[in-house]
Amino acid sequence: MPHMSVGDQTTPFAVGCRLVKRLSVHGFIALFVGGWVRDHLMKIDSDDIDIATSASVEEVQRLFSHTIPVGVHFGIVIVVEEGMRFEVATFRQDQLYVDGRHPSQLLFVSTPREDAMRRDFTINGMFYDPLSHQVLDYVGGLEDLKNHLVRAIGDPHQRFLEDRLRMMRAIRYASRFQFTIEKHTWNAIRAHVSALFPAVSYERVWTEFQKMGKEDRLEQFIVSLHRIGLLSTIFPTLEGTSLEEVKRRCAYLTFFPPESPLIAKILELFLDSSVEEKMGLCDRFKLSRQERAFVLFHSQTWKTLQTQEEATDLHQWAHFYAHPSSSLLLHIFSLHLNEERPFFMQQHRERQERLERAIFHLRHRIPFLTSYDLRGEGVVDGKRMGELLREGERIAINENLTEATHIVARLKTLPVWGDFRC
Repeated sequence: MPHMSVGDQTTPFAVGCRLVKRLSVHGFIALFVGGWVRDHLMKIDSDDIDIATSASVEEVQRLFSHTIPVGVHFGIVIVVEEGMRFEVATFRQDQLYVDGRHPSQLLFVSTPREDAMRRDFTINGMFYDPLSHQVLDYVGGLEDLKNHLVRAIGDPHQRFLEDRLRMMRAIRYASRFQFTIEKHTWNAIRAHVSALFPAVSYERVWTEFQKMGKEDRLEQFIVSLHRIGLLSTIFPTLEGTSLEEVKRRCAYLTFFPPESPLIAKILELFLDSSVEEKMGLCDRFKLSRQERAFVLFHSQTWKTLQTQEEATDLHQWAHFYAHPSSSLLLHIFSLHLNEERPFFMQQHRERQERLERAIFHLRHRIPFLTSYDLRGEGVVDGKRMGELLREGERIAINENLTEATHIVARLKTLPVWGDFRC
């Protein structure tokens, strides 16, 4: 291995080296482990450094002044050094998994070789000594990296029954790195897809989607999940959907704007589903209020965009354009139009320009008509006042009226005016 220059002494690599050195001078083995080693060997920049050591949690806590006991039972603490966090874990073997996620027994061991055998995939099971610049590979990770393979360490059936989420991770690594899943590992996933739930929470599943959503290959991830049988386990309504149909629904994901939330991409699988079904997805994955608001906006306006419903109702369109997600939704919807896309976008640009003032008012909550204006005409406070204010807003936008007196005058010509008077 070529020596890696520390360079800036405040980088995570440099600080991590100092942690390893402190452990080493006190007689402990300490090594970088896992994803950072894999990414380093693949020349992928990463600051997420985990450290495995022969030191116990208590010994790590004695050596470092600022630690956070996030998983003492599992031999894990966070060491905070120079404002950076490093997960430091004692070498261990996991034994007797009973819930598809947590080992019921732990055996702390003294060597990295023993520790490597309990890890998930060979490409994640290597160690790196930053002091000697050597890679320690006890599981064939270097060879699998060379051959672009995702392979479970040891018996793949056992690995997946220990933690069922590893099935999704195998697909994610293969999709992210454009690797192939080794045959026995693939067959083991297919054998256990139905065992994903309830051992794994929906929140952890959503986290896997989020991690993949940061890459450019979410489409490949989803298609691979469906090919192996996991997608319909996660989303039962997709049971029986053909692989070609899933590919069709995912066809535009690559072209989504970078700011698109993950849920916007997942909704491509469920465009024909009801609002209730889409909100059910939000409940299942415990999405945030902001994500739920986007799903509701998406569901309520997608049909309008499809049919251009009430295109002459400028009041409705002004409210649409004033919504913070309108530009994103227009972009996403336009991806489905192919050759009609330029005309669609031009039509909306022209309408937005026409409604620029109204959109400004709505976004900044500047009223077109106030209760003060109506009180002067004899209208009293109450439910009727609110309804009349809303009607005033509608005609102000649709008829481009800017003065309150003109809005009131127009209201007086409508049959509803008599219904709202004092």
